[in-house]
Amino acid sequence: MCGIVGIVGREPVNQGIYDALTVLQHRGQDAAGIVTEDRGRLHMRKSNGLVRDVFQQRHMLRLKGNVGIGHVRYPTAGCSSSSEAQPFYVNSPFGICLGHNGNLTNAAELSELLVREDRRHLNTGSDSELLLNVFAHELASLSNGRLDVSDVFRAVEAVHRRCRGGYAVVALISGHGIVAFRDRHGIRPAVIGRRETRAGVEHMIASESVALDALGFELVRDVRPGEAVFIDHQGRLYTDPCGGPASYTPCLFEYVYFARPDSIIDNISVYKSRLRMGEALAERITRQRPDHDIDVVIPIPDTSRTSALQVAHRLGVKYREGFIKNRYIGRTFIMPGQALRRKSVRRKLNAIDLEFRGKNVLLVDDSIVRGTTSQQIIEMAREAGARRVYFASAAPPVRYPNVYGIDMPAASELVANGRSEEAVAQLIGADWLIYQQLPDLIRAVRHDHAAIEAFDTSCFSGEYVTGDITAEYLADLEASRRDASFARPAESVGGYRDGPVEDDSDAENLAAMR
Repeated sequence: MCGIVGIVGREPVNQGIYDALTVLQHRGQDAAGIVTEDRGRLHMRKSNGLVRDVFQQRHMLRLKGNVGIGHVRYPTAGCSSSSEAQPFYVNSPFGICLGHNGNLTNAAELSELLVREDRRHLNTGSDSELLLNVFAHELASLSNGRLDVSDVFRAVEAVHRRCRGGYAVVALISGHGIVAFRDRHGIRPAVIGRRETRAGVEHMIASESVALDALGFELVRDVRPGEAVFIDHQGRLYTDPCGGPASYTPCLFEYVYFARPDSIIDNISVYKSRLRMGEALAERITRQRPDHDIDVVIPIPDTSRTSALQVAHRLGVKYREGFIKNRYIGRTFIMPGQALRRKSVRRKLNAIDLEFRGKNVLLVDDSIVRGTTSQQIIEMAREAGARRVYFASAAPPVRYPNVYGIDMPAASELVANGRSEEAVAQLIGADWLIYQQLPDLIRAVRHDHAAIEAFDTSCFSGEYVTGDITAEYLADLEASRRDASFARPAESVGGYRDGPVEDDSDAENLAAMR
């Protein structure tokens, strides 16, 4: 999962993009990057690390221009490489920089075709680089040396024909403007914002509406499935359906975990969704455990707080904050590698003994994925003196791999895969465990004002909306995941330049760019 942003402004956009990326930091803590354009010249800074660490004052001063895009990344392959920090760049045609959120399911096939037939050079294993090269190749074949808005839209249409999977993309075309588009199922999110200034209208694209709020942009609407949005240097906005949607099926896990509660995605309030998740979960607890002996409901911060509060309210028991979170430790779910996740849980959370001692505690979390965090948190609750520890998940069991950009590609890593609720409870050490039911979760997220046909529920149901995922594909994905875990970390690639891109002069930041 990653975060993207693009701004076409009337004044320098470097600070605005930086601020937007800090707001989207929850979507990726592995690497960050910004590209801006100033009078036909591109300026880039990208590196591994948090936004605050990647961009220092000297970098910001070099990011000149009123047009730019930004990206925060987390690695879906379990490793971290500076050569895969985004945005990526190609110098032909025109000079294009691209940032991407999601995952292509036909990456291996695309990579072969790009090299053999399109004669494109690929420098990383990132599917974002594949997307960039497909888009660049198609745009070059259409533009004939001059760029028309219709050329951009036809190129996006060709990307949809060639690329499968879930993706939200923002790209800067040097000398022309910014284009953004979503996959034809709308799996990964993107929103459009607008701001009026004395100098004129400014537009913004972002993964979540909270980034628009932080910069004072008004949420116009979501980018529709398959749709492309182009904003030229004069601030004019053009849209095209680019073949239209295949379906309208956004990722359900965005509402469960990834998105910030103050975001609105696909016209759905994430906060309200999580409130309804808590209500539905409380009703299920009441049905299954009518004689429960729960003394206190405690959330596992931060994502589950909203649901946990509603659970406590509906059950009529106390709600307490039992864990204090260290704000300087990243989200363990999106950390690269299981070993790092294990080390980070106890450094991230500390139990307040008074809230646990001698009590029957219901811990509420947004979901249980690998079970590593849940197991350690239950141990912490017992060490703090809890008499019994019950566990409730606001999401159904995660039993199947996610192939659209969330780091759960191997079924063997998922604690609920092939196990009953009782078996999972025993494994994580809970006295009893209760999961949300999938129909209840869908009802909690959907509402009357959202034009959602259905959701991508693949990690819960094993049903993949793109229709191209086979058992063989999943087996190959798990095998490659296993191989990658034993592979030696890639050495950083020495930097080189290709085209008029100005990066900062720090030797450690000369990312491999094309």
